[in-house]
Amino acid sequence: MQKFLYLISFMLIMNMNIIRLVSQENNISTLSIEQIMQGPKFVGNLPDYIKWADNSKQFYFYWNPENALSDSLYSYDIETGETNKVDFDTEWDLPSRGVYNVDRTKKLYSKNGDIFYIDFTNSNKIQVTNTLDRESSPKFVLNDSKIVFRQDNNLYTWDIQSGEFEQVTNFVTGSESTKSDIPSDLKERWLYDDQLRLSSVLAKKKEKRDTGKKITEKEKLKRPMPIYLSGKRLMWADLSPDGNYVSYVFMKRSKSKRTDVPNYVTELGYTENINARSKVGVKPAKYEFHIYSRKLRKTTEVDLKKLDGYDYIPEYTQDYPDKKYENKDRISYVNGLYWSSNGENAFIEIKANDHKDRWIALVNFEDATVKTLEHQHDEAWIGGPGIGWYSRDEMGWMPDNERIWFKSEKTGYAHLYVMNIKKGKKKAVTKGEFEVYNPKISNDKQYWYYSSNETYPGDRQLYRMSIDGGKSEQITNMMGNNDVRISPDEKYIAIRYSYSNKPWEVYLMKNPLVSGNEEEAKQITHSTTTDFESYKWRDPHNITFMAEDGANVHARLYVPESNVKNNAAVIFVHGAGYLQNAHKWWSTYYHEYMFHNILVDNGYTVLDIDYRGSSGYGRDWRTAIYRHMGGKDLSDQVDGANYLIKGHGIDPEKIGIYGGSYGGFITLMAMFKAPEVFKAGAAIRSVTDWSHYNNGYTSQILNTPVTDSLAYVRSSPMYYADGLQGNLLILHGMIDDNVHFQDVVRLSQRLIELGKKNWEMAIYPVERHGFTEPSSWTDEYTRIFNLFQEYLNNKK
Repeated sequence: MQKFLYLISFMLIMNMNIIRLVSQENNISTLSIEQIMQGPKFVGNLPDYIKWADNSKQFYFYWNPENALSDSLYSYDIETGETNKVDFDTEWDLPSRGVYNVDRTKKLYSKNGDIFYIDFTNSNKIQVTNTLDRESSPKFVLNDSKIVFRQDNNLYTWDIQSGEFEQVTNFVTGSESTKSDIPSDLKERWLYDDQLRLSSVLAKKKEKRDTGKKITEKEKLKRPMPIYLSGKRLMWADLSPDGNYVSYVFMKRSKSKRTDVPNYVTELGYTENINARSKVGVKPAKYEFHIYSRKLRKTTEVDLKKLDGYDYIPEYTQDYPDKKYENKDRISYVNGLYWSSNGENAFIEIKANDHKDRWIALVNFEDATVKTLEHQHDEAWIGGPGIGWYSRDEMGWMPDNERIWFKSEKTGYAHLYVMNIKKGKKKAVTKGEFEVYNPKISNDKQYWYYSSNETYPGDRQLYRMSIDGGKSEQITNMMGNNDVRISPDEKYIAIRYSYSNKPWEVYLMKNPLVSGNEEEAKQITHSTTTDFESYKWRDPHNITFMAEDGANVHARLYVPESNVKNNAAVIFVHGAGYLQNAHKWWSTYYHEYMFHNILVDNGYTVLDIDYRGSSGYGRDWRTAIYRHMGGKDLSDQVDGANYLIKGHGIDPEKIGIYGGSYGGFITLMAMFKAPEVFKAGAAIRSVTDWSHYNNGYTSQILNTPVTDSLAYVRSSPMYYADGLQGNLLILHGMIDDNVHFQDVVRLSQRLIELGKKNWEMAIYPVERHGFTEPSSWTDEYTRIFNLFQEYLNNKK
């Protein structure tokens, strides 16, 4: 028996080694999958998060050249040219980003939950608060004599001269009590009155109690008026520069069932549930915008239902003539306030919960009303760089305090606009078939600084332009992505730069439009490892091909040498949907970029497409997937395959596809709906049914399952699984709290019921949506490589 067990063990060990050797013998690249999947350990730890010191003499960034457990803060000194690691105590004392007074002689910032004040005229720094509570959102008010900040749910002021604190608001958890000492029931009221008539002792006690209440009410007038939350959440509160008004926004979430994600591999050995998100179609949260007059001790909810286009009914509802569509409580987001520098006017930004409308409105504090300045409508959904749903949008006041600036996709691309608040006249400052990013007004108020991709969709450069528009001046010139941080005095530009085959590094250059001298940017960091540098990484070809509808589709193309070309091709589908990957800088998908080099070394041609829905190409490209994911975005992959067949001699029987997240979704759709094109596919962390994904992302593109069921049926792979003919590999992390593991479990059951045999699934118990363990990456991509080798290259 022992000999038998020994033999079995020996055979298992040999079998594992054979499997390992097969993957290595078939890979003729000098790179191994295990090697490239080590991530930063192989590539190098790249610098990130550049920020300048207020004096413009140093800038800081996070870096880990020592390959420690985590990044550390480093500084670069402009005068000495030295790069040094910042010690803990120094980092703790360093100011963070903050707000300035109008002439930039004073600064406020919050750090580690406390508020700090700096006077640059005398280099005086004061820690305003030092508590275990969290203080945040400081700003100057009352002609810079006071600051206001938020602590928990309330606003407080601090007098800079006297150091005195004052509580400005009194937001109270719960609801106002309506309980009275006097009974409301008629019978009980008669007994109550009768007792007071019969007993002078009781009557005197009541009189004394009533007198005390009156005194208490007078004392309350000296304190901030209580404002009850009543089960709502305070999103933000803002004190007007003159101190007279408090604006605030309440949000009340609807009750919705949340999902649980089981975690099977835990320290205690028991399965633990991770509380995750709800699914698309939840009732939107309700937002309320209020204005509180401190002098009148009166709070008023601003009526936002009078906004232009508030009652709009979406066009897609015409596909459901038998359904009644109700568009109640459309407001889902109120962002603000944006005050003019003279403190006289303010505007807010408002968005609709169906994602189709955006308003910029001027606030009248005296009568608690708003006036629409800009109304943007998109039948698909409002979006674009600096306009999107998930961050504070790019907008503000012009130096004259008479005009505001904002971004709009009116011409089809995200451009910069200005508008006079009194005349309502709007002017485009930038124009063209390109996107504008991160606009900023110069210190002297004469120019705009902004980044854009006007030279090429996959190239990002810094520009300067007159404040009134006109011809722009290009400042940076390194092809790729110049992620810039301009010094406070605007004399220097720190750049986080990368190219297609060159990872991110920090560079420094003088601002040539200030210094008058054209100088090349100087590289400050050197982060890549010798192992990484020993391989000649490909610079992929940036190409376009024509789609079936005549559109030019941008892509990255990797072509093998003729002596190894195997006439097989792999198409990679990037994730997120709204993301750009066919660009000229170091990819977020750098694991995949390195994997593509291995594939090309083994004779494959690789195509990486910025399909319909990708970012960087304007509004029409962004919204081409509206109500039909798996439509144009899928046909772009099919057209890419045809391009490879016709233009690069690829065998039509040797085309595979793979991708993660949205890319995994497209891979499934490709394998189910275009089986004649794709012979093998690897779907990673894939959405299989959009009705099970989150609300914020999905409802923008597909509306909701209840209101637009047609969009969900035609967009979800679950409904097309019967079309599977090629060989499918499904890979998913079991604790993915973004695209849940449940998605592929449901699809597996569907494939089982359909009797499909040509599919496999690999599961990763400790991985979320973004894998972190090199062992998981290695296993995942070894399986993908072997899939393509077996079914596209006839190598097992």
